[in-house]
Amino acid sequence: MRKILRSLAEVLSHLWRALDQVRRLVVNLLFLLLVFVLLSWLLTDDRPQVPDSTALVVEPVGGLVEQLYGTPDERALLKLLGRHRPESLARSVREAIHAAGGDDRVKVLYLDLNRLGGAGLGTLQTLRRDIEEFKATGKPVLASADVYSQSRYLLAASADEIMVHPMGLVWLPGFSSYRNYYKAALDRLEVDWNVFRVGEYKSAVEPFMRSDMSPEARQNRRRWVEGLWGVYRTELATARGLAPEAIATYSSDFHHKLADHAGKAAVVAEAEGLVDRVVHRDEVQDRLIEIVGEDEKDHSYHRIDYLTYLQTIEEPGEKSENVVAVVVAKGAIYNGSRPPGSIGGDSTAELIRRARNDDEVKALVLRVDSPGGSSFASEIIRREVELTRTSGKPVVVSMASVAASGGYWISMSADQIWAQPTTITGSIGIFAMAPTFQRTLARLGIQNDGLGTGPFAGTLRPERELPGEVVEAMQSGVEAGYHEFIDRVAEERGMTVEQVDQMARGQVWTGAEAYRLGLVDALGGLDEALAAAAETAGVLDDYRVAFIEQEAGRTSRFLAAFLEGVSGQPGGWRWLRLALSNRWLGVDTLLGEVRGLSDFNDPGGLYAYCFCDIE
Repeated sequence: MRKILRSLAEVLSHLWRALDQVRRLVVNLLFLLLVFVLLSWLLTDDRPQVPDSTALVVEPVGGLVEQLYGTPDERALLKLLGRHRPESLARSVREAIHAAGGDDRVKVLYLDLNRLGGAGLGTLQTLRRDIEEFKATGKPVLASADVYSQSRYLLAASADEIMVHPMGLVWLPGFSSYRNYYKAALDRLEVDWNVFRVGEYKSAVEPFMRSDMSPEARQNRRRWVEGLWGVYRTELATARGLAPEAIATYSSDFHHKLADHAGKAAVVAEAEGLVDRVVHRDEVQDRLIEIVGEDEKDHSYHRIDYLTYLQTIEEPGEKSENVVAVVVAKGAIYNGSRPPGSIGGDSTAELIRRARNDDEVKALVLRVDSPGGSSFASEIIRREVELTRTSGKPVVVSMASVAASGGYWISMSADQIWAQPTTITGSIGIFAMAPTFQRTLARLGIQNDGLGTGPFAGTLRPERELPGEVVEAMQSGVEAGYHEFIDRVAEERGMTVEQVDQMARGQVWTGAEAYRLGLVDALGGLDEALAAAAETAGVLDDYRVAFIEQEAGRTSRFLAAFLEGVSGQPGGWRWLRLALSNRWLGVDTLLGEVRGLSDFNDPGGLYAYCFCDIE
């Protein structure tokens, strides 16, 4: 029996060793296969291929912006959760168009504008110049859309052929600036909206003080809105070989022209010279096939979209050691750190410090596209600009579509300020707001009582009326902030305080007006600002541009903040919205605006912000 068991054990032992050898062999083969696949992947050039005859398709999605919101991993997460904001980076569009102009494989630039949302005038003007440079190479530019908004049409205006769908239209209603006014609703709700400001033109707070626009705000706003509309009409007229009056007439008499052409808006656009052809989508495709040939795989034209095309562009072999750094300050200004696409006093200041402490960086360009926000955060950023300038590295500000209020604050200490003629800037002023709800709560039977050790103890509570001492202190703080603002502008711009005060007090100016007033040094876009920075640093003949941006890797923190946002505001806000949204016209909108304002977190409660958007 023992012999049998011993023999069986030996057989099992040999079998186990054999199985172990087979296992090792299989594992080793799998490992070799993995190494082979990995080496193949590393050695294979997986970059997209550009056909020998192709169309570069520029199809912006959403708004054209100076900086995308969030880091790449954050944007991917938002998209996964269905909360992403459609945006296209204007810089990427420009880079693709520039490269395609000198690429013999690209025969035509095709602007597919159906998915383009909004864009600032300054951004659109810059891109139009890039399109004109592409055309100068002798290559055609085609544009098409089912419906042309004002932004889409301004970008399309430089095309050799503008096409519209037979059921489409070109919609040029002109510029407008409307806001909701909540004074009557606040009175009905018995809310005391305490407002503190300096400057009769600082209209950001007017919706909480009035039921309509003040004469001062109307006068100021009419001036710059009509000025921008004049520039817009002139740009279109020049591009299309029309008189500016023809654009104005098309806008104001659109209903008559529509009636004259049996209600066919596309035919109106063609008759008025705004488009070259009224065609179906397949006819657009056929036209592109005529130019670049047919792709037999999908029976369409040979094409490559601009984002894919960027992946094919090779980096230069040798890079200059002289860097002109660009820091983008895009969005509202908040205290602390903020993700890309908005401005944090701490996070944007850190980017400027990185540029200052980098030995390769010879000059800095601060690209500003902001209506302002926290005064405290604006000062944190301005101070970093000042320190960079005094360190010996030139700082040039390039204003994009908007650089107003706090956007001007962070700009004023640069060596040079460049603006587009259509930049919205100025709005030099300060405000603070402190709503209290004691009368509203009293209607619900809620009273607040207690005691404090002094007139300021326990006063900054939304359920208590502001004491006179607090009102006086807050107004003093606002006035001090305003005088600090205009004193600094006077010092940086070589003016008297009285001169600055005359052009401040919340007044908004176009870039062209700001240049005449001395608030900016020159008119031009980012390219001109980069050249000016390089020239000031003495490296104009040998430099490269590098964008300094936040690094990815904060997904967990962003997810926590996002989930907190999804959970909503405190229960009282949700109840109040539900109870009132259907009872008083505009109250739901009011609460939404208040909730947006609550995102601002200036430690002193002082804001330099401009509600200067146009449609």
